[in-house]
Amino acid sequence: MPRTLIRAGSVITMNDRAEILAPGFVVVEDSRIASVTAEEPQGEWDRIIGGPDAAVLPGLVNAHTHVAMTLMRGYADDMELMPWLEQKIWPTEFKLKRDDIYWGSLLGMVEMLRAGVTTFNDMYWWFDATAQAAREVGIRASLSAVLLGFMDRAEKDLAAAAEFAEKWRGAADGRITAMLGPHAPYTCPDSIMRSAIETAHDLGLGVHIHLSETASEVKESVEKIGATPIRHMEDIGLFEIHPVLAAHCVHVTDDDIDILARRKVGVSHNPGSNMKLASGTAPVPKMLKAGVILGLGTDGAASNNNLDVLEEARLAALVHKLVCDDPTCVTAYQALELATRGGARALGLDDRIGMLAPGMKADIILIGLDRPHLTPRHNVVSHLVYSARACDVQTVLVNGEIVVNDGKVTTVDEREVMARAAERVRGWS
Repeated sequence: MPRTLIRAGSVITMNDRAEILAPGFVVVEDSRIASVTAEEPQGEWDRIIGGPDAAVLPGLVNAHTHVAMTLMRGYADDMELMPWLEQKIWPTEFKLKRDDIYWGSLLGMVEMLRAGVTTFNDMYWWFDATAQAAREVGIRASLSAVLLGFMDRAEKDLAAAAEFAEKWRGAADGRITAMLGPHAPYTCPDSIMRSAIETAHDLGLGVHIHLSETASEVKESVEKIGATPIRHMEDIGLFEIHPVLAAHCVHVTDDDIDILARRKVGVSHNPGSNMKLASGTAPVPKMLKAGVILGLGTDGAASNNNLDVLEEARLAALVHKLVCDDPTCVTAYQALELATRGGARALGLDDRIGMLAPGMKADIILIGLDRPHLTPRHNVVSHLVYSARACDVQTVLVNGEIVVNDGKVTTVDEREVMARAAERVRGWS
């Protein structure tokens, strides 16, 4: 059993006691954390990594993305959501082939690993191509096949999604989990939504869905159905499923928030995408006070335009201070918690990832603090949220394996991935 000693100037555990050890030491045995201590342990080590200039913390969790949309980065910018979807994104996506998804997904995974993201939650087409890429690159992935209920083949797509989930969940040494992905209430009629709920219940699967992203979506739902999207999903039984990951939840009522908290629905807050598409600002401080389970997501690179969860943490800490006119409403620690343990809870994975503690999976990142923009070190959590950059990530472990070393992904050829992804979009207008 390989044994690794990680030395750090600061270990941010994200545990129940919010412990920060300075200095600190983490021992990894095989795929799990064996100990987290303030005193250096003695023993024989297969490898020793880190040092006094490293901050060690749990891997970041991207709770909502469409990773293959790296191919559309910069392709359809500065548009409102529905014209963006209907005029640019959906017509392009319908033309994508399996190899497009494979190389676009692999590109996104390389980007995320280099930025310290060890787990991502995805919804897209050609989902087996994304699963293959995740298995090869060594990242942890929660995958769901997007289901558009207005299409003639919706029932066949649901059956294919269920087959995929049965085949892939638990694959890649347990790194891959699967959910069902009905896109949203406005794209999935109640009949197909109920079929998805029944399938999820029968197979013991979670559900990944977009909810209450825009004001027009909520307005239309109230006018046509007499209920907000969240209240409607409650009424038809979606939240009987666990876990449910609801992306966005920007335009929510007090009743919606009560439902989300009471039903333990995981919410992915996506500040960068919501700002870029002018979708609005989710009432995160209010949701936190109500006990809603919150994580952070980037959304796809077509609406962000990167997959940097550290940046999302910074945006989450800043935008709500501005909206609430209160510099204390989302603290740096709370933002970092959303990026780590919060995302793990939202995906129902908090029994294995999201904090540094004995028995947890060794999904760990080391961030170099020996940088001008991270000096002097008054407060390491403040630095990570307000000052650190994706390029400060030095080393990344997933399942105890080093997948990023000295800032470079070790499992695939980065240059080839970038070149092949660029080839797939040659000729796009």
